[in-house]
Order: sequence, then C-alpha cells, then structure tokens
Amino acid sequence: MKKSLILVSLLAALVLIGGVQLAPCSAASKTEIVFWNLFGGGEGDFVDKIVKDFNDFQSDVDVKALRLTSNEYYAKFGVALASGKGPDVAICHIDHLAPFVKANQLTALEPVASKVGFKFSEVADNLAKQATFNSKQYAVPIDTHFHMLYYNKAILGKAGLLNSDGTPKLGAISPEGFKKFLQQIKDKVPGVTPLPVNTPYFHEPFYNLYYEAGGDLLNAQLTKAAINNQKAIKVLKYYMDLYDSKLSDINDTTPWQTFHDGKGAVWIGGVWEAGWHFGDNKDIAVIPLPAIFGGLAHYGSSHTLVIPAYVSKEKQIAAMKFMKYYIEKGGYTWGQAGHVPSGKVVVASKEYNSLPYRNYFVQAQKTVKFAPKTGKYDAIDTVIREQLQNIIFKKVTPEEGLKQADKNINQILNQ
Repeated sequence: MKKSLILVSLLAALVLIGGVQLAPCSAASKTEIVFWNLFGGGEGDFVDKIVKDFNDFQSDVDVKALRLTSNEYYAKFGVALASGKGPDVAICHIDHLAPFVKANQLTALEPVASKVGFKFSEVADNLAKQATFNSKQYAVPIDTHFHMLYYNKAILGKAGLLNSDGTPKLGAISPEGFKKFLQQIKDKVPGVTPLPVNTPYFHEPFYNLYYEAGGDLLNAQLTKAAINNQKAIKVLKYYMDLYDSKLSDINDTTPWQTFHDGKGAVWIGGVWEAGWHFGDNKDIAVIPLPAIFGGLAHYGSSHTLVIPAYVSKEKQIAAMKFMKYYIEKGGYTWGQAGHVPSGKVVVASKEYNSLPYRNYFVQAQKTVKFAPKTGKYDAIDTVIREQLQNIIFKKVTPEEGLKQADKNINQILNQ
C-alpha cells in the first residue's frame, strides 16, 4: 500500500511539472467501427465526405471506411458474414437482403435503433417496407436509385423537338409515338444516335419498359416465373425494332458515353449519373421516364446500411449512430451524388430541392418497382440477363428466349 501511494504521488508530481503527457480520455473512449462500401468514382467522394463529417461531428465513434470493387463486393461480404469476421456496418443493395436475412446473418435493427433515437418512419415508406422481413427491420435504406430520361437540348432544338420551357416535344406518349419522335431526330440531325440503349446491361432498359407495361418477374407468391408473356415479347420486339431501324446502335458498348459526349439525343440513364452529365454541360437536362408502355412503374433499387449478426452490442450502437447520421445529416451530401436520399426531411428540404431537377427525381421515386423479395433473386436476374442478350442479338427469338428463361427460373425456385 505504501509503495502504491508513493508511486501515485510521483506520477502526480511529474504531471504537474509537465514531465508526463496523459492521453485525453475522449480518444480512449472512442469506439472504432469498420464500414464496407462499394462506391467508386464520384460516389466514393461523397461517401468519404459523409464519413469524415460524421467523425468530426461527434467524439464517441470513429468510422474507418473500406471500399471494395463492385464486382467482388458481395462475394467478400458473403464470406465475411459466414465466417463472422468483417465489417461492423456495410452497404447492401435492398434486393440482396433476403438471402442474408434467411441465413440469420444480419441484425434486426429496431432494438438498437431505439437506443440512439432513430425511427424508421424517418425514411421513405416504400423503402422501409422493402427492408422489412417477418415484421422486423433489417436495414436502413439510404437512397433510391432508378432511371430517368436524359436529353440533349441542343440536338432536340435542331430537330424542332424542344418545347418553349425546355422540355422534349415527345408527341403521343406511346410506343408508336416515341418511335416517331426518335425517327424525327434521325431525319433532322444526321450523325446522331437518337436513343443510345444500354445494350451491355440490357436488363435495365428492358425492366423499365416491361414494368411500365405491367409486367412481373415472378407470380405474387414468388413461387413461379411470370416473365414469359405477351407484355415481355412486345417490349423486346420494340427494342429490336429500334435497333433494326438504326434509331439505336446495338454495337455501342459505351452508350452512356455516347450520350454524354453529345452524340446521342436521349438516354435512359441512372440518377447517379446526374452530377457527371450536368457538370459543365448546359445542354443536358432530364425528365421522369415517360409512360411509353402505359404505366408509371419503373425499375429501381436502393442502397441500405446493415449490421452483421456477429457485431458486438457496443459496436451495434456505434454503427447505428453512424446510420442515423447518414440519414439525418449525410443525406444532404448524398443527394448531391444523384441518388434520392431516403430521409423524408432531407427530401422535403430547400437545400435538396435547390439541386437541378430534383423535383423530377422525387416524383419518379414514388413509382419505383423493386425486385421480388426472394433470396434467389440474384440467380433469377442472372438467368434473365443471359436470355435477354441471346434475344436481342437474335441467337433465339423472343418467344424461345423467354420460354427458356421461364424454365430456368422455375428450376431455381424449385431447388
């Protein structure tokens, strides 16, 4: 006891004369968490800013971000969840949640959310619903991403297809009317592709118009394929007619760049491209995707934040503090990337709505159709992608390709 008192006295004396520097308590009490994400390019810059801002905003949690490439992300994330070693918080697309939830690899979030004062009613209702399984919330959606109709005002102006308010003069909103619109561009502005189509990722433009037509990938019970039908055939034959009529170029492997470089008139592109397209180019504008095939439903998805089931209670709370910040404050930054933030307050704010065309983005977000909530969606989507490529490159007819897709999907569902 006497030795301990002497040691304490000596340490106190050293501190008083400046001989010993003790670390601040706040640094020692910080909880460090690892955040996995797959955002590259401009999106990555916005994420980096959100992480930095969060770390500067408070002194309880220190987030360390690790960015993986998108083509390796889910393979490595799946291994991490299975092994119990990996991130404390991570990005997960909303259509990838189901298999992880089924395997009990994600944390149900309501209990930990209540501890940090976060309510799921803060996010868009359609997103919260998609992240709910068996009445439990397993993810915090941070955005919705989908496609819009971008257009080049200079090209449409030369074709006489620009309204006085700067919007496209589309004419009749129908398959025939839209083709006529594209044909006018081809006739009046030679050397320009009227509609560059995302042929390398053709499932996206296909899903957009197929959903407009009222199509589904699976039946309501998610037990049987539902893609082999006249709606899908009509949409496929429509795109193939655009290719054959030279209104779209099936051999263009970078159609997004074609449009961006001023060599395409209109482009069905993602909201995440907004910052890139708008940039310094004052000729590019955007509107919601017209109801070409009759309906307003269109293809979209969402990035969410999840907490793996292996994460400790302490780090769960730290991760939820970061998630809460991402929605309530980070959303203002994330909205600049083009995605529509999930936070209702952010989307309603003057700050967000002062960004270009965001009123159109918010309007289009409300009619997004998400992927079926099945743990087998990734395999189903892969089958559809493969058959769509076979169809548009005329290796099989639309009828043959869709029949094969139906067969393959049912085999997956029956496994």
